[in-house]
Amino acid sequence: MALGFLRRIFRLLVVLIVFQGVCVVFYYICNTHSTRDGVKDVFQQPHCTELRQKFTIIKPAKSIQLQNFTQELSDFMSCPYKLNSTERELNRMRLQFCCNATGSLFLTKQNTAINQTIPYETSTVKTYKMNAGIHNMLPEDFPWSGRRLGRCAVVGSGGILKNSSCGREIDSADYVIRFNLASINDSDVGLKTDLITINPSQIRFKNLDKNPEPLVERVSVYGNASLIMPAFAYTFCTGQSLKTLRVLHSVRPQQPVVFFSSEYLRTLNRFWKGRGLKEVRLSTGFMLISTALELCDNVHVYGFWPFGTDLQNNPVPYHYYDQLRPHPYMHSMPEEFVRLLQLHSKGALTLHLQPCSSDAR
Repeated sequence: MALGFLRRIFRLLVVLIVFQGVCVVFYYICNTHSTRDGVKDVFQQPHCTELRQKFTIIKPAKSIQLQNFTQELSDFMSCPYKLNSTERELNRMRLQFCCNATGSLFLTKQNTAINQTIPYETSTVKTYKMNAGIHNMLPEDFPWSGRRLGRCAVVGSGGILKNSSCGREIDSADYVIRFNLASINDSDVGLKTDLITINPSQIRFKNLDKNPEPLVERVSVYGNASLIMPAFAYTFCTGQSLKTLRVLHSVRPQQPVVFFSSEYLRTLNRFWKGRGLKEVRLSTGFMLISTALELCDNVHVYGFWPFGTDLQNNPVPYHYYDQLRPHPYMHSMPEEFVRLLQLHSKGALTLHLQPCSSDAR
């Protein structure tokens, strides 16, 4: 009888201990975000690992079934991001060895000589002879000489940036790259700009030499950001690029106009085509993401999304600031995106495809 009593007491103690443990777990799951998130991560982790592995494999963009793709991508973007320092350094070394943006992204007095023959990026015949007047207006050297650029934000023009609330997050970067004189705002895309591209076709101002004010007004919104132009990509780019350099060098010298090195763009083109990326010419956005992978400690990419619907299948414009479409034959934006997704999956850069937190720092 005494033995039976002790067994009942023992069972009661076991029940109390188990009950107390369940209560403690239940309390923390219900009342602490960190524990709740931890429990969620336990169940989420295998799925995240599967998706990460899936997106590291390059598949032709034309094989993408958009609805299934965006659903899986939405799930993947909700997974914890995994930084891979080794992968970042490997990409940096590969790009520096092949292309060397560190010392040859654009023409400077240090890497270009008077009377030097400048080849065109897209021609094996046409060349430009550097004269003393233009050489005198080139920058002395690279502003980042001997150092990395820290955390870089590369801001594309994709419609997913509209109503994204990413402005503060973008502006918190150490270095911000933008494209084609895209409009800026503090809410969605931010205001800070360190480097912005100009397509020579955008310089449509009449009597620019005598009336530079419209151009000055157009570029001054970017502060003292460097303006980079592909003066030697095609022969038709050269005239407007040189005119822009002459005008702004005299009336706005604090805002440098620099020219892409055609040799750099050629080697970068070979680098990516050697890795299976087939298109007539790399987009300027993809070029400068590659540059950032070499020059920056961390690369954050915004607004690169080539599809007509977002991750929730809501329609989005191609650009966040207009309804223009890309040239149908020049670039292969979906194919470039697949490679950006691979780099994100491997932890080499961070791809942002969803709205940003309103309290981003």
